[in-house]
Amino acid sequence: MKLCLLYGGKSAEHEVSLQTAKAVIHALDKDKFDIFPIFITKEGKWVQGPEITGPVEDVKLLQFPSDQESSANEIMPSSLNTGFDMVFPLLHGPNGEDGTVQGMLELLNIPYVGNGVLASSAGMDKVVMKNIFSQAGLEQVGYVSFIRSTWEADREAAYKEVEEKIGYPSFVKPANLGSSVGISKCDNRSQLEAAFEDAFRYDRKIIIEEGVIAREIEVGILGNDELSCSVAGEIVPKKEFYDYEAKYEDGSTELVIPADISEAVYNQIREMAFTAYKSLDCSGLARMDFFVTSDGRVLINEVNTMPGFTPFSMFPLLWKNSGIPYPGLIERLVDLGRQRYEEKQKIIHSF
Repeated sequence: MKLCLLYGGKSAEHEVSLQTAKAVIHALDKDKFDIFPIFITKEGKWVQGPEITGPVEDVKLLQFPSDQESSANEIMPSSLNTGFDMVFPLLHGPNGEDGTVQGMLELLNIPYVGNGVLASSAGMDKVVMKNIFSQAGLEQVGYVSFIRSTWEADREAAYKEVEEKIGYPSFVKPANLGSSVGISKCDNRSQLEAAFEDAFRYDRKIIIEEGVIAREIEVGILGNDELSCSVAGEIVPKKEFYDYEAKYEDGSTELVIPADISEAVYNQIREMAFTAYKSLDCSGLARMDFFVTSDGRVLINEVNTMPGFTPFSMFPLLWKNSGIPYPGLIERLVDLGRQRYEEKQKIIHSF
């Protein structure tokens, strides 16, 4: 199978995407897949590199120059090589995980791995996501949101609303970003003001969530219409919370798989995960994140429609502990993408 990998991207999660691409390339069965890389620069240029036939030891080797002396070629996204059997978007954050690239692939009628336009865009925007979860009857922490212009018009009113509706501790996050980029924990007004400033560096919309004392439990979901749930895993941060460095750089987080939870709690998490998955119309894969409080309440936190595949990432580890090793996981995702594409072709050709 001719498999095209899309990675990099115009996002604060550019480096995370490179790590994901390196890990996926390492895991792919070279006897089953011909691997063709396309690197998207931070400036948004698309550079198609030569076929990858062996391991990649350094992510720098995946950042192709687009000069005349290299074997890489800058291409227009609309001229994406249709000779590929499947495209695997390994993009995290805006301009990749948010439905934009998925929409382009849909218009070009190219099969691809992972979630479609709606699930990707709704899953990327934490405010929209939480509104949909609320409509689906899923219990979650309290939250409020602001756009930059509203905050700039009356900052004091924004801070007071957070203090009255959410209180401390609270977490301030960009609405459309992942990998814990731009997230701050706030215990007082001065921290809250600084957190607003930081979060608005990454997005025009931010969300402020109620801080709760709880265990962080995650599960992986695979499937289109028929869904499978992995074993549960627990994140035990050695820092105050699970930040970017803990996720991708220093490994200073303990991942406990399977999580030490009761069968009843696991069953509740699984059913809530399935409800959330269906409410967003997800397909292919997602990682669902939950809080479990000391009194047994299960709260959904968020969904990640393209979870990381780095050595420290929870999603592939969850499935490895569920009996699906990394190479098999990728093959399963490719097969799910093919099934969804074939189903859509039947609809298109029925007119």
